[in-house]
Amino acid sequence: MRRAVIIDLFSTLIPGGQAERAAVHREMARIVGVDPDDLARAFDETLYERFSGAYGDLTSTLSALARRCGADPTAGQLRAAAELRSKLARQLVGAAPAGTLDALAQLRAAGWRTGLVSNITSETMQQWPSSALAQYFDTTAFSAEVGAAKPQPAIYLAACSALDVTPAECFYVADGSDNELQAAAQLGMHAIRTTEHSDSDPSWTGQTIGSFAELPALLGVAPRA
Repeated sequence: MRRAVIIDLFSTLIPGGQAERAAVHREMARIVGVDPDDLARAFDETLYERFSGAYGDLTSTLSALARRCGADPTAGQLRAAAELRSKLARQLVGAAPAGTLDALAQLRAAGWRTGLVSNITSETMQQWPSSALAQYFDTTAFSAEVGAAKPQPAIYLAACSALDVTPAECFYVADGSDNELQAAAQLGMHAIRTTEHSDSDPSWTGQTIGSFAELPALLGVAPRA
């Protein structure tokens, strides 16, 4: 019997913010004195290392990426660039639709245990506790804390352990980035794709919902009076 729901963050509960990220990265490149394309490439090439926390906090990460691009920015430049990225993180984490928040409240009221599993960097992690989403989760498994990123089993299993459930007792809900749905299914979770914010995995042949707000009904949760 399934008794927990483990959920992805970006492009599942909130928009992925790809366009906003690109604009912020261009401005960050200007501040630290590197070519915007070079910085974008550095972000892409270090994706796993950043998700797993290899570079430390945001300022340290930006310093490492700038050096990778051949620059040596000052502490003031790094702080200014970091603030842009932190502001974006606050914006994105605060962008959960009202229907998503209501669905989470329904799940909690019905007794479902809830966990968040996210490939995430330090600045977003810092914004999480003050977000409207945080109150609806029993636990979080952030890649930068766990030291592993989806689709690695360790990050899913960290959430399961904290919830005191086995993978077979969990639903996993996500957009499908990073091969996350297949990885969850291989562990024994019942994976559900959502296309609300992004059609990230059109090859997925399993269960799919058009919005997170549909999840409570799918799990047999009656609407709140």
